Amino acid sequence: MLKLGLTGSIATGKSTVLNAFAELGVPVFSADAAVHELYAGAAVGPVDAAFPGVAREGRIDRQALSARLLAAPERIAELEGIVHPLVRQRIADFFRDSEVAGASLAVADIPLLYEGGYDYGLDQVAVTVVDEAEQRRRALARPGMTVEKLEGLLARQLPQAEKARRADYVLDTSRPIPEMKMAVAALVERLRKKAEGGR
Repeated sequence: MLKLGLTGSIATGKSTVLNAFAELGVPVFSADAAVHELYAGAAVGPVDAAFPGVAREGRIDRQALSARLLAAPERIAELEGIVHPLVRQRIADFFRDSEVAGASLAVADIPLLYEGGYDYGLDQVAVTVVDEAEQRRRALARPGMTVEKLEGLLARQLPQAEKARRADYVLDTSRPIPEMKMAVAALVERLRKKAEGGR
């Protein structure tokens, strides 16, 4: 089975591309979705212990946690030290389960793939890119996003050009969604042939 990592900077269309893979019957995993689940489950205790008061009614209040990190950005690494190992285990479980189920291709969306420096055993990587003005427009349209918060996020991410240079495949999400879906379909066909040829 071919393990494809999907990454890209904030607001470059990763979720839209991941959905396009899913629509083609490819098993997909979202690290962001896993974090949401962990913030209502296994991560609640350790995160609230490190950042007292960010848990509300048995789940992490993401806005409260975000405000805490904006005030003390040096503690982001501490949070990642709690959450990232839990997400990594889920990714490993996802790839294992997909292979057992007989999939020839599986895709994991890992936003900080390059920044994290962790080897997920991926065979190849696809990156989403978009014009920087459009990226900022999309990001600032998100609920709770501010210019200050966006600048902080971008400062911690590799530039889009560097991610594109490192990746095996580049998906430009500036194009209309039907065109982007066609590009994903072509990539899926290519990767499935590659996976099946390697068996």
